[in-house]
This record gives sequence, C-alpha cells and structure tokens, in this order.
Amino acid sequence: MDFGLVLQTDPPASRVVGLMKRAERNGFTHGWTFDSAVLWQEPFVIYSQILANTTKLKVGPMVTNPGTRTWEVTASTFATLNDMFGNRTVCGIGRGDSAMRVAGRKPNTLARLGEAIGVIRDLAEGRETEVDGQPLRLPWVRDGKLPVWMAAYGPKALDLAGRKADGFILQLADPYLTEWMVKAVRAAAVDAGRDPSSVTICVAAPAYVGDDLAHAREQCRWFGGMVGNHVADLVARYGEHSDMVPEALTAYIKERHGYDYSHHGRAGNPSTDFVPDEIVDRFCLLGPAEAHIEKLKALRDLGVDQFAVYDMHDAQETTIDAYGAEIIPALNR
Repeated sequence: MDFGLVLQTDPPASRVVGLMKRAERNGFTHGWTFDSAVLWQEPFVIYSQILANTTKLKVGPMVTNPGTRTWEVTASTFATLNDMFGNRTVCGIGRGDSAMRVAGRKPNTLARLGEAIGVIRDLAEGRETEVDGQPLRLPWVRDGKLPVWMAAYGPKALDLAGRKADGFILQLADPYLTEWMVKAVRAAAVDAGRDPSSVTICVAAPAYVGDDLAHAREQCRWFGGMVGNHVADLVARYGEHSDMVPEALTAYIKERHGYDYSHHGRAGNPSTDFVPDEIVDRFCLLGPAEAHIEKLKALRDLGVDQFAVYDMHDAQETTIDAYGAEIIPALNR
C-alpha cells in the first residue's frame, strides 16, 4: 500500500515543502495539496520546490478541476514539471467545489470533466488532441507521463471514473462505502472494456494518531463538512432516499445549514457542527497506531492501493512521524 500526504498551501510555502520532505523521509510516496486559487497559494509553484527538495515523491492536486485553468495550461504545467523532475506528477481532478464556488461559479459538469481528463492527459503526454475544436499538441514534450485520477462520489461520477480515469480518489475512509464505490468503479471499467485492476484506488481522509479520541474528533470534524458539500449535491440530484446513493453516505447531512468556505478544510470549522461523532469515526482514522493499522488493512483488502493522509490539524509532524515509524511499516511488511 502506498501512502500520500495531503496539505493546504497556506503560507509560508516553506512549511509545506518542509512537511513534504518529512513525509518522504517517513516512507510516503505521494505529496498532494488542495487547489483553490482564492483560498490558498498557487500549488503548482510550490510543487516545483517540493520536487526540487525530494528525490522520489510524486506530487499533484487533490484536486484540480477543468474550470479554473484552461486545459492546455494545466497540461503544459504538468508536462513542464515532469520534464524538469522526471515524470513525478499525478493529476487529481474533479468537478470543483471550493475553487469554483468561492469564485461564484458552479462546479463543472461531468461531461466537461470527462472531456478534460482525456485532453489534459493527451497533451501532457505529447499527443495531439482537440481543445474547443482546435487541434493542439505540445511539441516539446518527450516521454511525458501523466496519470489522471478522478475524485467521485455519485453513481454517474463513479461510472465516469471507471471508464476514463487512471485512478479513483475517494475522499472518506468508511469501509462499507469504500467497498460500494470501488465495486461501482470497477464495474464501469469492465463495461468500458478496461482491466479494472488498472484503475488505481486512492482513499483520502484525515488521520490523527493519539489516545485522546474526543480531541482527535474535534480536530477532524471539518472533514464531514467538506464531504457534506458533495453529498448535498447528490441529495439535490437523487433525493434523500434513493437506491442510487447509499443512505450511509447521505443521512448525516439532514441538519446541514449552509457552508462557509472561509473555514474550508480547517479544524474548528463552525459550519460542521451538524457532523456527528459517528461520521467522524467512520470517515476518518483516529486513535492509537493499532487502530489505524486495523482499518487500513481492511481498506487494503477492499482493493485500496493508496491511503492519503489529510494532515490539517494540530499534530501534523506527530502524525507523519507516527505513520513512518509504525503504520507504514506494518502495512508493507
């Protein structure tokens, strides 16, 4: 099982780079960041420093979207980093939540997202493709490689991920929901004539190592609010009691009343008081190292290839070091 570290690009950027260096020393293979140009600093600038200060770590956004940058710019940025540092990027992509809504735009449609996945990958790998009806190719790309991993929750998005993406990003760590969604992605891959095992499965969620469970819950409750934004979209589309979406995902947002993106992804987010302890426990990894190991083994048995640690709380270094000393070795023996 691979492990990734997920951070927000809060200033100073040097701290983000330092934490990524620490993660690589502790056995993490991937370094991810949020991508919302208004809320945080520009991640691709910071990626160049992360790559320059590490040797093997792969980097990318969790997640970018096809609306805040033109597709040829996104592809060229990835391809430039790959040319400089040797194909060490991954494009995590989704419809766009915070990046689009904060700028007053709606998230992208799945049709647009599906088209963007192919275009960005083709351009970054040196192939000709069409952008808005115009044939384009990046003529300077040599031996480029850009896996594109798609974040998804709903049935149509899961289907798209299985048909078109190189990887599937699930932003929660509940084993029941993981099993349900991985099955949907793999079934879509089979229907599209693809090898389902070729789709990398990445689960991303907050992890907090320690014995004070009440404190860990408060540090990670924000995550239920973040996931709730996507769940609210699903409920609006499919209804509260739909066979298309598991009630284990949707039921907890009944008391949700709006969301303030100025606290997005941060401990103490006041917009997440509707998130019960049960959801925090299900969606996150909390408790002593042994509890993390047990849950991660269950996820690995469900086909999860990578666990990406959302490290947005008051124990960032402690969590990275605990994973490096105890948890990563236990999963990779």
